[in-house]
Amino acid sequence: MKTTTHTLRRLKGQRPIVAVTAYEAITARLAGEAEVDIILVGDSVGNTLLGFDSTIPVTLDMMVHHTAAVARARPAALLAADVPFIEAHFDFERVLHACQRLMQESGAEAVKIEGGLALAPPIARLVEAGVPVWGHLGLKPQQVRTLGRYKKFGHDAAEAEGLLADALALEKAGAFALLLEMIEPNLARTITETVKIPTIGIGSGPYCDGQILVSTDLLGLEPGHAPAFAKPFAQVGEEIKKGFAAYTAAVRARKFPE
Repeated sequence: MKTTTHTLRRLKGQRPIVAVTAYEAITARLAGEAEVDIILVGDSVGNTLLGFDSTIPVTLDMMVHHTAAVARARPAALLAADVPFIEAHFDFERVLHACQRLMQESGAEAVKIEGGLALAPPIARLVEAGVPVWGHLGLKPQQVRTLGRYKKFGHDAAEAEGLLADALALEKAGAFALLLEMIEPNLARTITETVKIPTIGIGSGPYCDGQILVSTDLLGLEPGHAPAFAKPFAQVGEEIKKGFAAYTAAVRARKFPE
């Protein structure tokens, strides 16, 4: 059965929601067969597959390309795509056009936008136009140059109050869910219990309505680079390396082709 934004809202309080990233058809197909609920084509494609040191160089054209590749796998999971760096801060017509491309050209079924209270008005207009929006609060990787580092959010009272206000504003604007990244776990719990829409956590503790991990982290494809909260559930990288090594040895020993 196809997962929709309606499906996800109904899951709140019923069972944990499972989300992962994917950037191409093979991973998307396998994740879909594992019955995850959401596949996010994240702008993390920049520092996982494209060799950048952050998400900032990822363009809208890149997101359209990778989202279309994932869509071709036709997963039953809800397919969401990131609105990349800066795009959500242009005038509304440009933001709307970016979302139009992600949905019409690429096949995304929702978009994810980093930002809180300040972006609530354009998010409300996007929802009115028929664009399902997944809000993103806490650590916003697109702001890493401003922050200067990756950090946890919500430890002090003022920051916690601001994040809760952001969450309520995005819910009021019509966001169907919130991604809470690197938020202090007790605050993530408060947000989850306060809003009526699902919260999906990453590095924000166990109290959210669901969890998301970057696929290369959970599959063990980036040894030594995964964040502390990202538990590897497989060591695919080692298996791939063994396969390449076995192939190299077979060719050099004239054992392949037979």
